[in-house]
Amino acid sequence: MSGLVAELESLAPTMAPDAVLTDPDRMAGYRWDRANDPTAGTPVAVVRVSSTEDVQAVVRLAARHRVPIVTRGAGTSLSGGSTAADGCVVISTERMRRIEVDPLTRTCRTEPGLFNAEVKAAAAAHGLWYPPDPSSFEICSIGGNIATNAGGLCCVKYGVTTDYVLGMTVVLADGTVVELGGPRIKDVAGLSLTKLFVGSEGTLGIVTEVVLRLLPAQRPPSTLVATFGSLTDATGAVCEMTRTMRPSMLEFMDQASINAVEDMTRMGLDRSAAALLVIQSDEPAEFALAELEAISEICSRYRASEVFHTDDPQEGEAFVAARRAAIPALERRGSLLLEDVGVPIPQLSDLVDGIAAISANRGVDIAVVAHAGDGNTHPLIVFDPSDTEQVERAQAAYGEVMELAIGLGGTITGEHGVGRLKKAWLPDQLGEEAMELNRRIKQALDPDGILNPGVIF
Repeated sequence: MSGLVAELESLAPTMAPDAVLTDPDRMAGYRWDRANDPTAGTPVAVVRVSSTEDVQAVVRLAARHRVPIVTRGAGTSLSGGSTAADGCVVISTERMRRIEVDPLTRTCRTEPGLFNAEVKAAAAAHGLWYPPDPSSFEICSIGGNIATNAGGLCCVKYGVTTDYVLGMTVVLADGTVVELGGPRIKDVAGLSLTKLFVGSEGTLGIVTEVVLRLLPAQRPPSTLVATFGSLTDATGAVCEMTRTMRPSMLEFMDQASINAVEDMTRMGLDRSAAALLVIQSDEPAEFALAELEAISEICSRYRASEVFHTDDPQEGEAFVAARRAAIPALERRGSLLLEDVGVPIPQLSDLVDGIAAISANRGVDIAVVAHAGDGNTHPLIVFDPSDTEQVERAQAAYGEVMELAIGLGGTITGEHGVGRLKKAWLPDQLGEEAMELNRRIKQALDPDGILNPGVIF
């Protein structure tokens, strides 16, 4: 291992200053991501790369020594997807921040270290828009978004990350650099390899550059907020809406998340409501009004206790910000186990009711927020890490929520990835034949298993 470290340090003169870290104290911040996986290991080195050539050089050394590689962006993974493994080399892409926008093709070519919000800002400077918008869009990296195929609040109408990835540069496990796709809207030449790497969580290769599709700037949305006295009424309204229309946002908060956000923001949310829906339409004004009027009628039929509508973008954004604030607000109440389960929309009510039953049976608090319009929920299990018995109940509830989702024909992850925390449940969802196909692809591209070991597989 000392030989590898020496070889990595020998690369330092060809890289940006202070690129290779070996001091344990300086590497400590690269051991964990936001999932706070207690099994996080200690790397032998952290290399803060600045180019595809840097990544290629590091991968070639690690491959020769058969040392694991963990690729890390902003460290915001909620499933342990960028947790360090013992004896690994962490490749940090935080310094890979170049971006070029081409307004003529409505594309941008960007490196993985830029935050999602920075890509949006670069696009906006040319009157364009990058739609995928995780709640953590201000702090999560594009590389991480690609690794997990992140979605967000607008995905109900505009889709998820993979819908905007046109091409990429990837460094494979042996150091080979491949170019996939490009700035073409339609391209079916060869197998869809670009799509294979989106959502692969760093297990098949390291993405060093990506070509993203951009859209014309979004119209200012109109916003409708509805509160309900029961979870069943709220989820029933969601099912009715999605059957006949396609709003640009359709988000859900339960009572626990409403109260946590109200504790933090004091913005006047109704603490007594069992559920709150935040809905937006970005259609032209007259069509947006008609769409939200139809949505208001649906909410009334499902016994909404209050329905509020605004055309003021700032006022509407305040409610969107409240929805985005749910996770940090709940983190104030204790440690979190963050779920990311999704179901077909007709099963949304059964999922939300089932989670409430698990919460009661296990005696743990579970708050639920959701991208309700596409059936993707985020149950947030709150627990005291110093209470051993409570930790055990929380972990049991975590597994039961995933089993519930699978039983409803759903998924253990809609956008956060499998990571290290969920892989035990993946065979139950996929089945042995599909799992074996996944393993065969992994074996073909990473025969020595050095890329992000312990994730997914």
